Amino acid sequence: MHYVLRYPASALACACLSFPVWAQQTGDNTVATTASAETANLDTVTVTGQSAATKTETPIVETPQTVSNVDRAEMDERGVRTVREAAQYTPGVYTNQVGASNRYDYLVMRGFSDGSLSNTYLDGLKVMGDANGYSSMVIDPWFLDNVEIVKGPASVLYGRSSPGGLVALTSKKPLFENRNELRFSTGTNSQRSAAFDFSGPLDDERRVAYRLVGIGSKSDTQFDHVEEERYAIAPSITWDATDDTSITLMAYLQKDPEGGYHSGVPYEGAVSRHNGRHISNNFFDGEADYDKYERTQRMFGYNLEHRFSDNVTGRQKLRYLNSDVELNQVYGFGWVSPDSNELNRYYSGGRESLQAWTVDNQVEAKLESGFIDHTVLVGVDYQKRKNDVTWTYGSFPSLDAFNPSYGADPEAPGIYTTADERHELSQTGIYLQDQMAIDQWRLTLGGRYDWVDIKNKNHLTDSESKLDDTQFSGRVGALYLFDNGLAPYLSYNTAFTPTSFVDAEGDLLEPMEGEQWETGLKYQPPGSRDLYTLSLFRINQENVATKEQPSDPYRSVGEIRSQGVELQARTWLTDNFRLQAGYSYTDIRYTKSDDPEEDGNYAIYAPRHQASLWGHYAFDRGALDGLDAGLGVRYYADVYADRANTETVPDYTLVDAAVGYDLSQVGLQGVSARVNVGNLLDKEYVASCNSLEYCYFGAERNVTATVSYQF
Repeated sequence: MHYVLRYPASALACACLSFPVWAQQTGDNTVATTASAETANLDTVTVTGQSAATKTETPIVETPQTVSNVDRAEMDERGVRTVREAAQYTPGVYTNQVGASNRYDYLVMRGFSDGSLSNTYLDGLKVMGDANGYSSMVIDPWFLDNVEIVKGPASVLYGRSSPGGLVALTSKKPLFENRNELRFSTGTNSQRSAAFDFSGPLDDERRVAYRLVGIGSKSDTQFDHVEEERYAIAPSITWDATDDTSITLMAYLQKDPEGGYHSGVPYEGAVSRHNGRHISNNFFDGEADYDKYERTQRMFGYNLEHRFSDNVTGRQKLRYLNSDVELNQVYGFGWVSPDSNELNRYYSGGRESLQAWTVDNQVEAKLESGFIDHTVLVGVDYQKRKNDVTWTYGSFPSLDAFNPSYGADPEAPGIYTTADERHELSQTGIYLQDQMAIDQWRLTLGGRYDWVDIKNKNHLTDSESKLDDTQFSGRVGALYLFDNGLAPYLSYNTAFTPTSFVDAEGDLLEPMEGEQWETGLKYQPPGSRDLYTLSLFRINQENVATKEQPSDPYRSVGEIRSQGVELQARTWLTDNFRLQAGYSYTDIRYTKSDDPEEDGNYAIYAPRHQASLWGHYAFDRGALDGLDAGLGVRYYADVYADRANTETVPDYTLVDAAVGYDLSQVGLQGVSARVNVGNLLDKEYVASCNSLEYCYFGAERNVTATVSYQF
């Protein structure tokens, strides 16, 4: 039986689905998002980073929702190469959804993978992509100052989003003091990269500053015949036009000529033996002449801020994005027969061109009414996306998984077009939020109303499907801040997730809707950088979209529930020794399904147990002065391999390490060196599966050596 795999994995890689399309791709503890260093000029007003959970600068300990933060220093310390790696030590966030693939930043939060590709925000604006396509954007972490992870629904401020949470990225902004850096790296799999970061004022009055950040990188991968390659540059300029007005113009240009590997192999062969043998974790199931993923993305925008008075500030953020994606992929799908060593193989192709606009207008006011201090935020935002897609399909000769021989061409009737479509989406939202301080109480009330229009035009059948929907999202939160730093809280949030998936009749599915209750305890000892959080949550989502086979139409299967507990600690045991630890228990399962046998089953891509520990020590005296070292452990357990819950992925533990040295200790001023090792013990493991036909190998040991020069 031949399946027509025309569905992009970015659309299908979610806990609510039976599988993604396998052919496709698929600091500071006080303030949640740190302000960029351009605020060094205290006489001017600049656009500072906003807390993603509230869109205002709110301390994490005073936010009635779970928020985790990874700053620039930690990203450098751990040598992160993707946003996924930045979040590896965050409890409740699963980063191994597609194993060793680096094509997309899959982040499964609290068990929900329906937003694992689409819930990324850069400088407060959604990085628009097409969940029903290959056009999902990624931002290289070299261009970031901060990664903020908000757990739970955030529709009250952002509109359509996953109930699992969102990831807010803060880009590097212009500095009003000179700072320049060159960085060179090399490592395993022929890694090599060169990067630069230049910034400083452009005038004597320090009213105008610039920043120019860039990187070029290339490497082989652990999979035969596959490479990764990237070139990106981000110029920006900040102008403090007056003492009350500032504007930052930004661009981000990235080209990925080679997008790496994105495929899998059957559970029998990856986890268990097939005919007495295991498939190598370097195995390539495609054809080099028919393997390509090329993505070009361009973003242009600005952040404008004006202070009307000491208590009233207005902001406008705008971005235009366009991208072109080209995919060719031959992939295996299932054994030819139980006794055969050969995999069935098919071809999937895609050509996509996406354009998107996003704008967010805000007014923030600090008011007093009797004994209550208010921080009121009023906003109107708009998002529009248009993606023209052409998808193709074909069949290829089978391949021996244990003794592969390449060089095949498509079988008759060759490669043909299965879809020629335009996907359009627009969303307009108005929102109001009031953060109230009543003595030591912190109360948050918020509401938002959205108008969402989705339209899919099928040029092959000359048919069209539409969805016009309105949604109200709300939030209520209460927190009490004790003098000793303890802060218990309780909150309620809602979320909605409209999709462009269609059912058997060709109609768009109703939006998925979710709600969350969360309670917890935060603790930040007064005057310290330490932060400890405990949270308990329960999320319910309705109208969950799913499908059984790739050629099947989508349907709304019913309801899914996620509940659990998360613990996180970030503490300085001494001035030199930092320790961060995390644990999460996530119980996510189908509570209502049109298939009674699925009721009560666990979702895939969601470890029930996840734990991590990272320690870092910086020496500052004696013979080891200038040396720093880090060691981390990550543990994952109880990951189901299929929706029927017949098999699980074996539990696995990974060890990471880092060591760095400041070479100014030996006279090389501004020069430092670092070695980072991921999967130090070279553990061979299967990271996850989306079905028993498709499992993903985890990343093998990788070593990266970096030399930096700051001047």
